[in-house]
Amino acid sequence: MDSAAIEQAARIFRERFPHFIRRTPLWKLPGSALGVACEEVWLKLEHLQASGSFKARGMLYRLLSNPVPAGGVIVASGGNAGIATAAAARELGVRCEVFVPTVCSPAKQARLRELGAEVVVVGAVYAEALEACLARQRETGALLTHAYDQPEVVTGAGTLAFEIEEQGGRAPDAVLVSVGGGGLIAGVASWFRDRSRVIALEPELAPTLHRAREAGEPVDVAVSGIAADSLGAKRIGGLAWDVTQRWVPQSLLLTDEAIRSAQRWLWQQMKLAVEPAAALPLAALQQQAYRPAPGESVALVVCGANLDPASLA
Repeated sequence: MDSAAIEQAARIFRERFPHFIRRTPLWKLPGSALGVACEEVWLKLEHLQASGSFKARGMLYRLLSNPVPAGGVIVASGGNAGIATAAAARELGVRCEVFVPTVCSPAKQARLRELGAEVVVVGAVYAEALEACLARQRETGALLTHAYDQPEVVTGAGTLAFEIEEQGGRAPDAVLVSVGGGGLIAGVASWFRDRSRVIALEPELAPTLHRAREAGEPVDVAVSGIAADSLGAKRIGGLAWDVTQRWVPQSLLLTDEAIRSAQRWLWQQMKLAVEPAAALPLAALQQQAYRPAPGESVALVVCGANLDPASLA
């Protein structure tokens, strides 16, 4: 996942799929506008992306990079990767089957069916849905799209970072990124490398990267909590582990209460309706888990909006 591959993917999206992969807005605001002690905050509004999350980038690039057999495509997901795969499959006119765990919200399941996907609800968590998905893939020969641990998926996610730098006119000093399986942070860190400090953020109840760093290798962790449907991988992906070991200096944990508070703040104060996973970057600043240096510009990746709006009440 080098910068040349990411730039090539961005060019393909722009030339062939500008209607599907959106160039989502970048807002530059003083930290005071968000009530945080930071010189400048860049909000990358990726929740406005096709399919409601950054996942559209990686899922489409995976499909474009491989022949799709008669069996179509298949994916296991807590919701967002499935929605993105289903949207990409519809864009390309191919069949799509999605395995989701019971923790996947009804809103996300409904959206999958609206997109024409065949939905299989199995297992309590993502890992169990993935196991069933892999068994089914062996039967059908469908193209497997992994939620976060494939090179094309990571490369596609990296185009988000490419856009941040392009829109911002330079690389920000720091980028705060939510982590589940790690596809997003692997893509972002693969683009910025040592030109920006890329900081990993996880819920205390889903600490895949944090526990891997404590153990010195990827390990299984129990996952639960407010963001489990989108950050519910039980183990950090191998690609993300390799990239973050080199380019991500910090892994920070946030409470569900802090995440929920930031999510509500974004809705109440800025009218941004985002899911819990998208609120971790703001929560990290609000709770001072990440303390910017004087004069620092900090980019927050607002990564997804697949939520039940009633949950914001």
